[in-house]
Amino acid sequence: MPDLQRLFRREQPVFTALLREHVAAMPPLARPVATHVLAAGGKRLRPLLTLLVGRSLGSRRQDLYLLGTAVEMLHAASLLHDDILDNALLRRGRPAAHTLFGVPPVILAGDAMLGKALLLVSSLQDPRLTACVAEAVMHTAEGEIDEYANLRNPDLSQDEYLRIITGKTAWVLRASCELGALSAKGGEDSVAAAADFGLHLGIAFQMVDDALDFSPASRTGKPCGGDLREGKITPPLLLYLNSLPREEQAAFRTAFRDNALGAEELDAVTAAVFSRGFARRTRSLADSHLEKARAALALFPAGDGRLLLEKVVDFVRDREL
Repeated sequence: MPDLQRLFRREQPVFTALLREHVAAMPPLARPVATHVLAAGGKRLRPLLTLLVGRSLGSRRQDLYLLGTAVEMLHAASLLHDDILDNALLRRGRPAAHTLFGVPPVILAGDAMLGKALLLVSSLQDPRLTACVAEAVMHTAEGEIDEYANLRNPDLSQDEYLRIITGKTAWVLRASCELGALSAKGGEDSVAAAADFGLHLGIAFQMVDDALDFSPASRTGKPCGGDLREGKITPPLLLYLNSLPREEQAAFRTAFRDNALGAEELDAVTAAVFSRGFARRTRSLADSHLEKARAALALFPAGDGRLLLEKVVDFVRDREL
């Protein structure tokens, strides 16, 4: 039986070394910022998806590592920009880059990382690969703009929320998987299945993340209720809001829109969202997208590669960090 954690342990150092190598070739002023954000670690899920999808479809090409490295650079650049938009102070328990280097240098370093990602992919001289990454960059930026435009909008609908997270999170995971399929020279059906798998996995990933945001810090190691304090409407908060009596709903909407909730009120809402099960119900909403992701794998050849991708679905469903 293939072991996903063993794969993580084996391949993470490979991608870390490649990222270090390509950061060293970036403009000198961008290197410290890129090094800082990449040093925060993480599972390197996106490059591992590129590798896994490509191998599942029969590829053993080294190009998969280059493509995975490009995807991780794209993702890291989006984190730099995201932290600035959110005025976040921490990223995985470490100071956010803009608090150390300043906002303008970090924005420009993020742009340099996006350029580097596109340069790596274009070096393979396959227009489909370059178009895939360029489209992911465009949709990610669109999702971030959409989210920013809807900050402190208590009337945000579930459909509008899905549109935002599809852009800001899911599209990069979609591209990660599609790149693997394209590199493997998969047929049209295989490429479409890989894209569907990544898209629904990405939507579920963000929903689980939004549920974890309301989990106690003792469980996640991250501040609790960050999205609420930043003015973001996510499913746990929507479920809480819709559970309130009409008059309380109206008062909350006004206070949320006007950023007039005090620290004690924010703490009380955060505790209520968790204790009343709205975070848990959000994870249930993610399950429908995880099942769609799992269904897309039916078009992949049977074998260890597909089994590992199914384990990725379980990993996203069960994650606590």
